[in-house]
Amino acid sequence: MNVLLAGDTLRMPELRHEVPLGIPDLFFYAEVNGSRVVAISSMEADRVAALVTGLDVRPLEEFGADELRRSGLDRNTYLDQLAVRIAKGLGLESAVVPRSFPLGIAGALQASGVELRCDQDVFDDRRRRKSGHELAGIRRAQAATQAAMGLVRDLLRRSQPSGEGRKLDGEPLTCELLKARVRGELLARGAFSSELIVSHGAQTAIGHEEGSGPIAADDVVLVDIFPVDLESGCYADMTRTFAVGDPPDEIRQWHADCREALALATGEVRPGADGAGVHRLVSELLAERGHPTQLTKKEGEVLRDGFYHALGHGVGLEAHERPWMGLHGDELVAGDVVALEPGLYRAGYGGVRIEDLVLVTEDGCEVLTDFPYDLEV
Repeated sequence: MNVLLAGDTLRMPELRHEVPLGIPDLFFYAEVNGSRVVAISSMEADRVAALVTGLDVRPLEEFGADELRRSGLDRNTYLDQLAVRIAKGLGLESAVVPRSFPLGIAGALQASGVELRCDQDVFDDRRRRKSGHELAGIRRAQAATQAAMGLVRDLLRRSQPSGEGRKLDGEPLTCELLKARVRGELLARGAFSSELIVSHGAQTAIGHEEGSGPIAADDVVLVDIFPVDLESGCYADMTRTFAVGDPPDEIRQWHADCREALALATGEVRPGADGAGVHRLVSELLAERGHPTQLTKKEGEVLRDGFYHALGHGVGLEAHERPWMGLHGDELVAGDVVALEPGLYRAGYGGVRIEDLVLVTEDGCEVLTDFPYDLEV
């Protein structure tokens, strides 16, 4: 089976998996006749050759790039024609490509007689078993995440009630302030997050609400941090829910139920486990505790309360990737890294979510998250 990829490694995880460098410009990767070939500009060729063993790194000039550049073609047509020349130069008559393969380049290749077949599973399956480089990046991102989470907990702990809200060092404590501090902590540890969740009060009932505004004297704060490790391009993912002041008994019970659900899910993670089956077990547990779930709701009902989302998802070169652990799930394999995130919510009131990162090992799992679950700071 021949493989062809065209893109850059900042936006195409399939390509980053094969060439683990941050490369912003489009280049080509092919597996043909047992060889792994990278056709790339001279600006990047030496970097790739120095980092990755087993790659046949070829400059674009070898495929007539200079002639095409001098011909006056616009850039898109130039890339289309360059792809055709690379395919012919490699003797590539057919190849499997991912769903993200550029449509324009695909059309030019097909017009030249190259047969392309889109099969995303081929690329998802090879990415699920994390390389040593990727797993090291995930561990770094997780360590940065835990440091940032600890900072949020400590800032909440130091804050004091003042009137209707809380203050930190004499200034109003807001979601925006906490997010700024999180980003600074992540950057100091080699990670970055363009988006993250620090929500409070009724906002916490909305799963991906990023959060805004001042924290109340008695409040619930949901923190979901999913940064990328700048060296490897790999992500981590972690959620904790904190309470300041005096949390309602209902929130305390939801938190206890989520902790029980997370422990159940973690105990089921091993090679061969069915992601949909683990989601079902957690749903059944939470239904027994009196919470609505995707499995108990009526047909066609839009669920906004209870456990209304999937149990988890894979984490790697994307924050959300296979394997899926929800109503649709995948069988887990050794090398998968999954985020397990049971949550309970009520629209207009609030919510609780807890999330750990777990590596599937040959005989079970390793929990990569090492952070307390305490609700009250």
